[in-house]
Amino acid sequence: MARKEPAADAANPGRLKQIALTYKMTRRADKKIGLVLAAVGIVTFGAFLAIGFLIGHPIYLGILGFLLAFLATAIVFGRRAERAAFGQMEGKPGAAAAVLDNIGRGWSTTPAVAMNRSQDVVHRAVGKAGIVLVAEGNPNRVKTLLAAEKRKMNRVVADVPVHDLIVGDGEGLVELKKLRTTMLKLPRVLSGPQVTSTTDRLRAMGDLMSNMPLPKGPMRGHGLPGRPPRGR
Repeated sequence: MARKEPAADAANPGRLKQIALTYKMTRRADKKIGLVLAAVGIVTFGAFLAIGFLIGHPIYLGILGFLLAFLATAIVFGRRAERAAFGQMEGKPGAAAAVLDNIGRGWSTTPAVAMNRSQDVVHRAVGKAGIVLVAEGNPNRVKTLLAAEKRKMNRVVADVPVHDLIVGDGEGLVELKKLRTTMLKLPRVLSGPQVTSTTDRLRAMGDLMSNMPLPKGPMRGHGLPGRPPRGR
């Protein structure tokens, strides 16, 4: 027990530091965050305290109001911090992959399963909704990437539904901040074992990095490709 207490004490400053860093990051994009949080906390606590005086239980309602004010402030802070984070990631390569990494339990994600020379990229997520391909880049170019990836997957998972989403602003595109919500709203058609089986089959198929061709020509220190090194 004595060893666990220092570890727990050391974790608390780490959490507080993380909250402080999140607040600073949010404040750079949301200048009114401090005033908004203060207003939410004061109004919530004041409302419950006033009700407490009216019904003759200011202490009980005051304590309840304090707890609910803290909760309301935390919720508002979390939402505005998330909005600020999405605003800073918007338009940057890999932003959709960051969202997929935090989509939640039940999803298996693989970033950059397809990419072209223009840095357009396709990520893959597997869950109870099936397979979701999420593309970042020029909408016209990524359609070719999506079609090629679907053809490749069709060899091993033809029986699994595939959804494709293109991240961006405009008609037919999904905003980055709405990507997670959009995916979670997809109808669930697979069971847990089916999700696992689909993930295993896709991993066996390989991804972009494992399918990259090896460099051709002589390899230093190993002689010519395909020939054993000559003895001295």
